[in-house]
Amino acid sequence: MTGYSTLAVEERGDRVVVTLDRPERRNAIDQQMVDELHRVCATLEVQPRILILTGSGGIFASGADIAELRERTAADAASGINDTIFTRIAMLPMPVIAALDGYALGGGAELAYAADLRIGTPRLRIGNPETGLGIIAAAGALWRLPELVGLPLATELVLTGRILTGEEALAAGLVGDLFEPGELLAGAHALADRIAANDPQATRLTKRVLREPAERHPAAEREAQAVLFESPEKRRRMTEFLERRSRR
Repeated sequence: MTGYSTLAVEERGDRVVVTLDRPERRNAIDQQMVDELHRVCATLEVQPRILILTGSGGIFASGADIAELRERTAADAASGINDTIFTRIAMLPMPVIAALDGYALGGGAELAYAADLRIGTPRLRIGNPETGLGIIAAAGALWRLPELVGLPLATELVLTGRILTGEEALAAGLVGDLFEPGELLAGAHALADRIAANDPQATRLTKRVLREPAERHPAAEREAQAVLFESPEKRRRMTEFLERRSRR
């Protein structure tokens, strides 16, 4: 994955680290970044790996690029420019980890909400001030945020534009852990290491079933488990477990 102008992309065997890299615009999400994130997704849909998302310069993403946003029309709203890429990221086969430092506002917050797991720093500032700009948070906040923190808090945040600190985001369950800025990426890799130690097929199916609508349960679990019960990797891992236990 090369040839990006708004992203820095590092590929490893079992993961890809994508850094939003427009420091001169506080990593604001513009059309070019959206297009490049689609390119990343196209690769990860074919070659599933864990995705770590972070930002350069001590900022995750200050929001959508306001200069572009100001000129968008009703037709642009109908096309769901940011919503489409955030949903594609959310639907990637393997887990997505968002490592959040500094500002994660507006579209930047909505990109973070699309991740499966979020960690942050004490200096994180996350929220959705869109109504102050005369628009709504239309790229996932109005339905993902209530799922993450509950409807009462989500309602307060999107109606008032209140911004959460890192500590407040941790208390609300919006991030799972806080790290000092210099340790944030290491924390993301440690989380990825724990995921990578598990069976990739079981991980992919777990993520898929987690995102199934309520009416698909428990059928979705049974279908996934049927696949895994026939997996050679299930037999290998369970045999190793039993052998370890017998040696104690």
